[in-house]
Amino acid sequence: MTPSARDAAPGGGPSRPLEVVEYTDPFCPWAWGSEPVFRRLRSALAGHVRWRRVYGILFDEGEAPAPDPAAETAWYAQLVTGIGAHTLAPRAEVLRRVAASSWPASLAAKAAELQGPEVADRVLRRLRESVFVLGEPADTPLLVLRCARGVPGLDADRLARDAASPGVRDQVLADRAEARHPVPEVLTVSAESPHPGAARETPDGDLRYALPTLLFRTPATHRAVPGWRPFGTYAAVVDALAPGLLPATPPLDPAGALERYRSLTEPERLMLADSAWPPPGALRVDTAQGPLWLHPDEARQHPAITPSTPTPR
Repeated sequence: MTPSARDAAPGGGPSRPLEVVEYTDPFCPWAWGSEPVFRRLRSALAGHVRWRRVYGILFDEGEAPAPDPAAETAWYAQLVTGIGAHTLAPRAEVLRRVAASSWPASLAAKAAELQGPEVADRVLRRLRESVFVLGEPADTPLLVLRCARGVPGLDADRLARDAASPGVRDQVLADRAEARHPVPEVLTVSAESPHPGAARETPDGDLRYALPTLLFRTPATHRAVPGWRPFGTYAAVVDALAPGLLPATPPLDPAGALERYRSLTEPERLMLADSAWPPPGALRVDTAQGPLWLHPDEARQHPAITPSTPTPR
């Protein structure tokens, strides 16, 4: 079975009883830290739900540049470090700068959906890794294409055309607008979490969903789960809205997990794979907080691998 068949990906027919809307941004550190739980949830719900990503635009166009970019970068690096203390997600040894805009990455992530869910997942993953592993956010069209180079099945020329097209921009504009109409339940949130996820005020005075937020919807009702939460919180909501829909998902063997996902953080491999680790051929990329594990085929194409880095044979 291919990853796209196993993962609950965008699409799906009207007969599916549950839709999951993921409000996210490629450069959101809390979304990056939520990937272990979200990957497990998407896998468990594969084929049973429509999972739709909405790009909320964390770094918007038209915002005034920081008067002191170096100070802003130092402040943001400390913020990411603090978030990582909770999520244990990798973070770059050196953050070179704060993203100038979420738009190029969000346009590319949306455009990649036109090439299928597997390609879309892998392009988005590379975009997240650009900031949290490489320390250089892919915040221009050129950096986006450089970051996505070598993604299996990706037509890079088509990605560039689609990301620059009016149709894809309209979709991301619609995402941005949708993210700025949060459901009333998330306007105030009381929860035991370092990131409870109450709606945030934007620089232009709007309210938007905190990132990440999952909105679970059936034809009759909805439930929002904002912020950073454990797997059990999401599982309880699915069980309440669609009893019996979420099956038990045993962990994959290490080689199978890396084959399926190609790139795994330490929290992800602990959640998704059996304890024996690493599998043969896995390449370890060290970060300031734990390793990123790459499948040997991914390692041959990944921007974290320099010509001097030994790759698996």
